Amino acid sequence: MQKKLLALAALSASVSTLAAGPALAQSAPDAEIAAARDEALANDDVAWDFVEGITTEIGPRMAGTEDEARGRKWAMAWLKAQGFANVRDEAFSMQTWVRGEEEVEIVSPYPQPMHVTALGNSASTGAEGLTGEVAVFASRAALEAVPDGSLGGKIAYISHGMKPTQDGSGYGLAGPARWTGPALAARKGASAIVIKSIGTDHHRNPHAGGTTWDEGQQPIPAGALSLPDAENLERMAQRAGAAGKPLMLKLVLTPRNLGETTSGNVIAEIPGSDPKAGVALLACHLDSWDLATGAFDDGAGCGIIAAAAKRVAAMGKPRRTIRLLFAGAEEVGVFGGKAYGAAHKDEAHAFAMESDFGADKVWRVDSTRLGKPLADRLAALLAPMGVVRGTQPATGGADTGAIVAAVEPTVIDLQQDGTRYFDLHHTPDDTLDKIDPAQLRQNVAAWTATVALLANAPGELTAE
Repeated sequence: MQKKLLALAALSASVSTLAAGPALAQSAPDAEIAAARDEALANDDVAWDFVEGITTEIGPRMAGTEDEARGRKWAMAWLKAQGFANVRDEAFSMQTWVRGEEEVEIVSPYPQPMHVTALGNSASTGAEGLTGEVAVFASRAALEAVPDGSLGGKIAYISHGMKPTQDGSGYGLAGPARWTGPALAARKGASAIVIKSIGTDHHRNPHAGGTTWDEGQQPIPAGALSLPDAENLERMAQRAGAAGKPLMLKLVLTPRNLGETTSGNVIAEIPGSDPKAGVALLACHLDSWDLATGAFDDGAGCGIIAAAAKRVAAMGKPRRTIRLLFAGAEEVGVFGGKAYGAAHKDEAHAFAMESDFGADKVWRVDSTRLGKPLADRLAALLAPMGVVRGTQPATGGADTGAIVAAVEPTVIDLQQDGTRYFDLHHTPDDTLDKIDPAQLRQNVAAWTATVALLANAPGELTAE
């Protein structure tokens, strides 16, 4: 333990004295980078310190609320204590939605309670609730196929068949049931909608998440059922249909809109030696849904990028300024990422990366606009940790999207193993105990190697 404490003290000192310290050679030798990578893999506990601290001392950080504001204040204090420079809160305004009471039950012909959570931007049923016949659809496409206005005040239900995948591709297939299913149900005449939660677990935990409405559309109450309850509802619907009876459901959701409130992006930097070399942007998001403490989504991501930046700083002053973006209000509409893009679109960004897919190991690296010599070196540095070279273009994350579109930097995706991510995503189970410290360290090691290489590479990153 004493050895770890001394190592952490040395890291903090190296970051805080960057302005006066010697510049790292413009292209750090790969052996030096590999040594920093291996040290992170064996010993890093900076990432754990961040995610343990923010989940313990702050907890849920719903966008636009006082809880999120406390999270920003906590994160800034932590970053300053770690020795980062130019730590600040770049505020922006947003419309803020918060949940209220949440109850659901089957009224007939098989009366029993279920578990539901409101989707972000859902309308309220009112305290008395809403009762209606359930119209079951096996997919969003099945709902799309019925005529507009045909549901006549029924409560729509959408199912899906999401499966766990390493690359998280199941989310893209099932997600539209939540993202646009409620707006579609409203067009079809539904008075409310419940969906099978967009997830892969079979705990009796509903998955939160945002939904969107058509411009000028009147929102309807929209909720997500836990997967076991959703599957039970489907069985009930089959039996009720065979018996010629309507399946009746009562839904109580009382969310409300707070109007315009303030959120913000927490920014911190490690100043570089070459102001013309462009910013190295490392991003995560600081807000979380309110059902849990936001450990996987995305406290871990913020810990990973901060820990990696500290380790690169310990190697010497980087050529490029390394900037951390702890984005606000990602979950409810990527407001922080959009605000960052608008505020910084006139600044050169050499490359952008984001960590927002949990805390399990990195298994693949993808890139866009990265020259082959650097791509080859990066692949070689990551291979000893079991990271394979991908063939897909990197797209970045939600919070880097606006700046990537504006300035077209090099983009690197360190793809994390998503096999269990959607068991936890947006649920009450997103808590610290789900994080494996060894896999968290592997993330820090992969990020350390990547950032050390690219933040110090001479010339343009796109050069062949």
